[in-house]
Amino acid sequence: FPTKGVYLMTGTDVSADTTPFFSDDNEGEGPTDNGVGSPQPEEEESASGVSDKRAKLTVAVLCYINLLNYMDRFTVAGVLPDIEHFFSISDGTSGLLQTVFICSYMFLAPLFGYLGDRYNRKLIMCVGIFFWSLVTLASSFIGKDHFWALLLTRGLVGVGEASYSTIAPTIIADLFIKEKRTNMLSVFYFAIPVGSGLGYIVGSEVDDVTGDWHWALRVTPGLGLLAVILLLFVVQEPKRGAIEAHPEHTLHRTSWLADIKALCRNPSFVLSTFGFTTVAFVTGSLALWAPAFLFRAGVFTGEKQPCLKAPCDNSDSLIFGIITVVTGILGVASGVQVSKMLRIKTPRADPLVCAAGLLLAAPFLYLSIMFAQASTVATYIFIFLGETFLSMNWAIVADILLYVVIPTRRSTAEAFQIVLSHLLGDAISPYLIGVVSDSIKKSDSYMWEFRSLQMSLLLCSFVAVGGGAFFLATALFIEKDRHLAENYVPSDDAPIVVPKRGRSTKVSVSSVLI
Repeated sequence: FPTKGVYLMTGTDVSADTTPFFSDDNEGEGPTDNGVGSPQPEEEESASGVSDKRAKLTVAVLCYINLLNYMDRFTVAGVLPDIEHFFSISDGTSGLLQTVFICSYMFLAPLFGYLGDRYNRKLIMCVGIFFWSLVTLASSFIGKDHFWALLLTRGLVGVGEASYSTIAPTIIADLFIKEKRTNMLSVFYFAIPVGSGLGYIVGSEVDDVTGDWHWALRVTPGLGLLAVILLLFVVQEPKRGAIEAHPEHTLHRTSWLADIKALCRNPSFVLSTFGFTTVAFVTGSLALWAPAFLFRAGVFTGEKQPCLKAPCDNSDSLIFGIITVVTGILGVASGVQVSKMLRIKTPRADPLVCAAGLLLAAPFLYLSIMFAQASTVATYIFIFLGETFLSMNWAIVADILLYVVIPTRRSTAEAFQIVLSHLLGDAISPYLIGVVSDSIKKSDSYMWEFRSLQMSLLLCSFVAVGGGAFFLATALFIEKDRHLAENYVPSDDAPIVVPKRGRSTKVSVSSVLI
């Protein structure tokens, strides 16, 4: 999603960041023309200050980390029956594992959005991912009498993931524009369903091989350390907003409060964020509960044996993981392609495709839940179709945010969207589904364990319909808001230059007064 920094232009000079703290030595220093010849670079650089080859390598590394991010997030869901049996916990308590993580991730997103708009994004991500890897490894050594410690470590994992998810899309936004940016974002967001699916697959398979669910949590930490190395030596920080800055405009940093006020007055951003919140609600519910629901359906119909000792039958996690990978690739790719084709006919294509995806997903998710006790094959087919339509939103929503918000507010916009979508979405949905299931359950029989979870999961279909309505409303404002962002003219509060730590730093008058 976005980036925020200071974009100042004098002639052809575009400054990426006015703050030297935590910045690369040459970051934000545009080319100078002092009459002295300088050697030409071997490879031509774009306005972002990053060569095309390096930009593509950067996207590849960011995609790898995003995949790892979601793989780690859903490993727990892949072994949830084992965790429930190991700690002897109820559905409501199980739902807390995802809720605690999302709450931590959500509340820290604004902090990292603020930092990402002002300081070196690469170093922020390195520190966050290293911390996340260590905490994930620590969580794999928790005993059965310390469920609270597992909750604590899952919460701390959110610290590391917030540092990455808020910032990474803003780097892509500073490397590419227009159709190329859309394509790169679609590649980046392929990692969400693929990583989620791998989380189920790796978690369940490692559990089956080792006979201990703890080992499933020891896979991603090592891969996380590799990600830190790749970030340090491959990724190059681009100049903020330089690739899309207008020569006649000077973008300068405003206060955080001014940014929030501007975002709240942006109807396309607000409505698409509410629409994306419903996507987060549905995916958060399915991510944690779908494998457990399918397992209970198998026990209810007599196809599977109940989990009386570890390891439990995690075949449903494996199948659901494969479905998530395939539907994610199909959904993201089809969403982007359909949107591209429709853009020729209407500039409102993006929100309309998002609305169609949710409205089509709703009935298939409903049918997948209701057919669970009748036909396993039909259930998986409906899940496949429902998840495919649901996945059409990921890259498109990210693109909407990038073109209706000016560059200097993008990281803040990303953080705002993360907070709201998780606060009302997947931060509450896993716990809510578990609590509703516990309240409906009339006994501890296998039938009621299945029926109660089935009834509670039906809520997802109705939430998806509401999301479709939000995106339809977004379509009413998208043209105007995109035009305002692309032709943004700052106020008369022109920047001035003040010395800072031995070098010129451009600061807005309002920043000095504040």
